[in-house]
Amino acid sequence: MQLKVKKSVKYLIICLLVSSVFVCFPACGDSGAAAGNGAAESSASDEENKETYDVPDFRGASFHEDEAYGNDEVLVDTSRSNKGFFGLHCVSDKKIKVQVFKDDEVYTYDVVTGEDQIYPFQLGDGEYTIKVMKNIADTKYSELYATSVYVELKDEFDPFLRPSQYADYTEKSDCVLKSDELAAQSADANEFITNVFNFVCKKVKYDKKKAETVQSGYIPDPDETMNSGKGICIDYASLAAAMLRSHGIPTKIIFGYVGDSGDLYHAWNMYYTEETGWVAVEFEVHEGEWNRLDLTFSANGSDSQFIGDGSNYMDVFQY
Repeated sequence: MQLKVKKSVKYLIICLLVSSVFVCFPACGDSGAAAGNGAAESSASDEENKETYDVPDFRGASFHEDEAYGNDEVLVDTSRSNKGFFGLHCVSDKKIKVQVFKDDEVYTYDVVTGEDQIYPFQLGDGEYTIKVMKNIADTKYSELYATSVYVELKDEFDPFLRPSQYADYTEKSDCVLKSDELAAQSADANEFITNVFNFVCKKVKYDKKKAETVQSGYIPDPDETMNSGKGICIDYASLAAAMLRSHGIPTKIIFGYVGDSGDLYHAWNMYYTEETGWVAVEFEVHEGEWNRLDLTFSANGSDSQFIGDGSNYMDVFQY
């Protein structure tokens, strides 16, 4: 899968900033001192009473070996299916893929052997079939293990509020700790999203060389993207998802096509909040709906005609 982005004109972001202006009047004598102390006390009181974003409890995801089933090469843990994910651990010297089936949709993932892996049940309630496939020759695979599970989510947003393969993080991840700082500077969820948006746009630059050489099956690392300050579209989307999900904002990573001709394969985000959001160029955030957040174009520039009003985007896969 070749992930690349089209370069064009600077993509402007409209942010509304509100500042307070304090006018100080000179005073003399005891009354002036009293007024000065009163102002200081009032300022301190205002700071103490300032509202900040109330971050929901962290929702993690992990593989539980003692509750997993499988064979000598692979174990699959579906014990937390109602929380929107399943875990997998595979030990093999062959290339392994896992396929997830629900209704008419199929998701295929490359498995990192020797490591615990988390995958989402992102298609809502219903029957899922999980097939672990082992490479036997060239592009041919044979079934290594299969199982089915009926998923009934406790929270429909759970798959998009927890870490998974494409947005892998913990409470101690660097990007999560950075989100802690941004949340402390935010009055509400809407301002927190804006702060994350601005941070990623300023911090990460598009890596053209990586885009030209990236291999199929590439898995992003949010911390590596943030610390290196560069990445491709999936890196932007993964970092944003990790920072927002870890702080209670349901966030999808979307793979699909964009552009007038729909020939550019791309990755971006969609987030959900019940609060009224911000406006960026021709993208309007609507209350109570999923909204697009394309950090690759925002950070690196793109012609608004190329992006359009959102109708130029065709969602294919969501993670």
